[in-house]
Amino acid sequence: MAGLIVAAGSSAENYITAGVVLLGALLLVAIVHRAMRGRAQRLAEAFGGSAVVDTRLRFIRRVIEAAIIIVGIGLAIAQFTSLDRLASTVLASSAIAAAVVGFAARQMLANAIAGMVLAVTQPLRIGDLVTFEGETGTVEDVTLTYTWLRTGADARLIIPNERLAAGLLRNDSIRSAVVALEASVWLAPDADETAALAAVEGLEDYRSARIAEVTDTGIRLQVSGPPVAPQERIEREGQLRAAALRALREAGCRGHRGEP
Repeated sequence: MAGLIVAAGSSAENYITAGVVLLGALLLVAIVHRAMRGRAQRLAEAFGGSAVVDTRLRFIRRVIEAAIIIVGIGLAIAQFTSLDRLASTVLASSAIAAAVVGFAARQMLANAIAGMVLAVTQPLRIGDLVTFEGETGTVEDVTLTYTWLRTGADARLIIPNERLAAGLLRNDSIRSAVVALEASVWLAPDADETAALAAVEGLEDYRSARIAEVTDTGIRLQVSGPPVAPQERIEREGQLRAAALRALREAGCRGHRGEP
């Protein structure tokens, strides 16, 4: 009877210790989050609002927070000696367990590794205007596993880091303060391309025009405009495209209604 009381007391003490460890880990995460977030803002301001510094510090902060949580969970589990037999069984079949866990977590680990690569190489940064797989948006956040884009319609695109690191990415905000305008319009297959090129030469934002593609279903005319700030590209390209279509209609050049 006394042994049962001692075992029950020991078990309760283990539960309390594990709970305190977990609460301490969460409290430490909150402290680190608040401290590093404030420090990141000050450092970014010190470097003139550098997107490079902001992106890297956000990633480092999340890595530290994840490490604290993992260590806290490990310390909490270590309080229960009753799990020793289970741990021995798992260790005895470690090869099988490692294979199963590795297969199940492959995508998550791949995204985390890709996130580290993105944080170091920085093909995109917080605030950059990027285009990925036909979707254009502003980089809102880069987490351990996903990158968040905010589109012009204020929608959110959540892209796995592994897919982003392996794909073809267009970044209009990197290396240069401006980006050229490019708008495509389609003509019918039997349209007069010479007249179409002449029609767009009088546009206000005109810089150059060329035949970019010829298919069985139409002719793609690409019109270029003067460089603008990356944040203005989407709106200005829409205006350039509308002006080009209007000029083609006024010139009597028959437009193409669908893209191949």
